[in-house]
Amino acid sequence: MSPATSVPIRILIADDHPQTRAGVRDVLESDGFVVCAEVGNGKAAVDAALAEKPDVCLLDIRMPGSGIAAAAGISSALPGTAIVMLTASRDDADLFDALRAGACGYLLKDVERSELPAALRGALAGEAPLPANLVTRLIEEFRERGRRKRVVLAHQPAVELRQREWEVLELLREGLSTAEIAKRLFIADVTVRSHVSAVLKKLRVPDRDAAVRLLDER
Repeated sequence: MSPATSVPIRILIADDHPQTRAGVRDVLESDGFVVCAEVGNGKAAVDAALAEKPDVCLLDIRMPGSGIAAAAGISSALPGTAIVMLTASRDDADLFDALRAGACGYLLKDVERSELPAALRGALAGEAPLPANLVTRLIEEFRERGRRKRVVLAHQPAVELRQREWEVLELLREGLSTAEIAKRLFIADVTVRSHVSAVLKKLRVPDRDAAVRLLDER
């Protein structure tokens, strides 16, 4: 069915970069979408969603007020609204946090703008718009269930590390560099850095040395 004969899809766009909002709005409006609200922070996104009750919310993760917090608020209040994240973040933790908050899709900002309308219509039809590499990460996450290690720490709640994250942390404890860990585990340097970033975030520490100290204090 063409946009001209279908009921227009009402969408809310939330991103703190005006140029990004403008570019997305132009592509969607040219394809028959109606942009019912355009805001620049998480709180405004929730307020606008409650007022406008859009069919779809397209949210940036790293905008002020947190796109993930906005997704949680909108999902709770408007369970029938499809929520799709549009973000530059390739962080596994952001992906999983967004899905737990109620998002049904996660698109990267380098996606071809011409692909956005079909992706958002797919979200409304019950599909989960995700880049292929992030689908792979979701499969890996599913396979990792049951193989996680619960780490009991001093002075803060216990955390769960995936098997590979634990392996990387143990090698950091041995004093290995990123390149040495990559060689030991037969993975790329960038993958090691991604695991290190996830470990630091879960342990709530600023750097590798702090992570090792926290592990030694257990």
